[in-house]
Amino acid sequence: MKFGSVENPEAIDFTLPEDHPDTLKVLNQKGGGELEAYVGCAKWNKSDLKGFYPRGIKDELTYYSRQFNSIELNATHYRMYGPDQAQAWIEKTPGDFKFFPKINNSISHYKRLKSIEAPLEEYLHGMRGFGDQLEMIFLQLRDDFKPKDFDRVQHFVEIWPNDIPLAIELRHTDWFNDATVADQVYRLFEKHNVANVITDTAGRRDLLHMRLTSPVAFIRYVGANHESDYTRLDDWVERLKFWKDQGMEKLYFFVHQNMEKESPMLSAHFIKKINQELDTDLGIPGEGEQGDLGL
Repeated sequence: MKFGSVENPEAIDFTLPEDHPDTLKVLNQKGGGELEAYVGCAKWNKSDLKGFYPRGIKDELTYYSRQFNSIELNATHYRMYGPDQAQAWIEKTPGDFKFFPKINNSISHYKRLKSIEAPLEEYLHGMRGFGDQLEMIFLQLRDDFKPKDFDRVQHFVEIWPNDIPLAIELRHTDWFNDATVADQVYRLFEKHNVANVITDTAGRRDLLHMRLTSPVAFIRYVGANHESDYTRLDDWVERLKFWKDQGMEKLYFFVHQNMEKESPMLSAHFIKKINQELDTDLGIPGEGEQGDLGL
């Protein structure tokens, strides 16, 4: 994931900002159930996750899905898949493994949410093939998609089916820096129970808005292939522990790297920490095969 990458991560202040003041209100008012946590990577292929798969593994998804409980499915961003493909994927995974597909780029990037009813219907038809293993779909908008097109976001949210949870990642800084625009977006997301994606990447610290719009924390974490990646994760664990105490009900945390081969190692570190601090009970990727993960 090259978005927000930098050549000098040691020069970046990685301190997590203070929470938006309304995050606590949302958690206190809407949250309070038992925490469900899903942690995963964005890819499962051997060419990216080098060193993760033991020798002799023939089916990458089958192995991956027994090390992690979820995947951020970026493949659906680049190609429309039908329900048969979704079914083929879930047949390789345990029944409690969850998929988090990204919305196809024909909708988000090319049409830019304009006149998207037909492609959205096609996309959702395919994604419903995941059945109960479809946990949440997320929409990522281009970093040049600006608040002047708020009406398109509003229309998209209003036509979105109620039975499929939705998260949205906004990447232009004006969505958060303009208080009037931000309030309009947050109220829209709260009304429709849309999760407000938080992106943590070295070169775009402005995207750390720390504003939850539901009791769901959807974090897209991008390491910098630097020793600070681990301390950054530790800081996230501390914040997430606070959010859990305040009412966070679901945690979706997906680890990316500019060099993806390190994603499983970072994920394993993070999972160990949240198991200790948040009382989760997630399996540790590579446990029993620590030599492969370098743990």
